[in-house]
Amino acid sequence: MMIDWTHFTPGSALAGGMVIGIATAILLLLAGRIAGISGIVGGLFKLHRGDMGWRIAFVSGLIMAPLIWQLFSELPPIQIDTSYGLLALAGLTVGIGTRYGSGCTSGHGVCGLSRMSPRSIVATLIFITTGVATVYVIRHLLG
Repeated sequence: MMIDWTHFTPGSALAGGMVIGIATAILLLLAGRIAGISGIVGGLFKLHRGDMGWRIAFVSGLIMAPLIWQLFSELPPIQIDTSYGLLALAGLTVGIGTRYGSGCTSGHGVCGLSRMSPRSIVATLIFITTGVATVYVIRHLLG
């Protein structure tokens, strides 16, 4: 996947970030919940009465957003540069990491950092460091 820097629009990126920030603040203030995707989806597999509606609505919004976008504009092309087996292994590794890290990048990076959570600060630094190291190894050492 390549970023098309010639068509990068900081305004839309800023607006998207603001929408994410406002949405996570609303979820925290009105429902007392953290907008961490792994926790929300994981909660769908635990049958807690009265806890499913907002989780289903949240995940439905994630699924429906690109479908709604497609009504007004063309979606960017999806290009996968690896095998599906390696892609599945990567997804499994990320899933295991979110369990060990007690959350994902959205839970720690967006919600935890905004609450100045020490655990989230450490987790986010580890996410970023691991991502940079992985890209360096794959692109520069393994080629």
